[in-house]
Amino acid sequence: MTGQICDAVIIGRNEGERLKACLGSVQGLFRRVIYVDSGSTDGSQAAAADLGAEVVALDLSQPFTAARARNAGLAQLAGDPPDLVQFLDGDCRMDPDWPAQARAFLAAQADVAVVCGRRREIAPEASVYNRLADAEWDTPVGEARACGGDAMMRYAPLVALGGYRADLIAGEEPELCLRLRQAGFRIWRLDAEMTLHDAAMMRLSQWWQRMRRAGHAFAEGAALHGAAPERHWVAETRRALLWGVALPLVTVIGGLLYAPLWLLLLIWPLQWLRLRRRMGGERSFFTLLGRFPEAQGALGYLWQRLRGRKGGLIEYK
Repeated sequence: MTGQICDAVIIGRNEGERLKACLGSVQGLFRRVIYVDSGSTDGSQAAAADLGAEVVALDLSQPFTAARARNAGLAQLAGDPPDLVQFLDGDCRMDPDWPAQARAFLAAQADVAVVCGRRREIAPEASVYNRLADAEWDTPVGEARACGGDAMMRYAPLVALGGYRADLIAGEEPELCLRLRQAGFRIWRLDAEMTLHDAAMMRLSQWWQRMRRAGHAFAEGAALHGAAPERHWVAETRRALLWGVALPLVTVIGGLLYAPLWLLLLIWPLQWLRLRRRMGGERSFFTLLGRFPEAQGALGYLWQRLRGRKGGLIEYK
C-alpha cells in the first residue's frame, strides 16, 4: 500500500439491488464510503446505511445532477479530507483489485490527478444498447483527455478547482478534466479492470434519451470551453447538427423543390459503409442513428440558452 488515504463517493437514485451490490463490492477497500442519494423512493438510503455507508440526502428543492451529488460527497469529506477519492455510480460494482492499482499509479505519478480503468457492462449480450455502452467504455489506454463517472482522483486539486460544475446535466467529468489539465495535471487510463456497470438498456427509448443527454452535453460543453485551443466538443456539436438537422432539412426541402435532390438520401448509406470499416455494421448504424437524438439534445440546450434558462428538458437519471 502507498499510505495514501482513499475514500469513496457513490451516487445514486432508485438503484435498488444494484446499489446493494455496489456497496457490497467496496466493503473494506476504502476508509470511508459516502453514499449521496438524489431523491430515491425505493429505500436506497436505509439500505446504504445498513451496509455501513454514510448517507447524504440531497435537498429535493433543487434540480438533481450527478455533478451536484458528487460535490455533496466531497463536502462530506471536507472535515477529515483524504488524499484520494474514488467516485463510483450506484449501478456499478468495483473490481477488488482496482483501488490498489490506482493508488500505486497515483503514488508514482505526481502530476496525474485522475486515473480510470476499464468499465464493462454486466450483460452486454442482453441488448444491442448494452453492447453499444460496453464498446463506448473501451477507451484507449494511456494519457487521456477525460474520464467517466468511475474514477480515482486527487482530493486537493479537485477541491481547489471547485469540484464539478453542479449545474451540468451531463458531461461533468470531461469538463472537470479539462480544468484539471489546464491547471497542469494529467488524466490517465490504466489497462486494468475497474468496474462492472449495469446499464439495463432494453428499449430504444432508453438509448434515445441517453443520446439526447450526450447532445445536450456536447452543446453546453462547446458553449463553455469551445474557444481555442481546447475547442471542447465543438466538432461533436457540429457533427450532430449537421447529420441530425442540416442534411435532413436540405434533403427534404431540396427533394420537394427539385426531385433529383432526393438522391441526397444516398449520403446516409454511404456514410454507414465508411464507418462500417472500423466500427462494424451494428455500431456504425447506431452511430448514424444517434445523430438525431444528439441533435435534439443540442437544439434543446440552444433553445434553453436563447430563453435564458437552464435545465428542464433533460432530467438526471
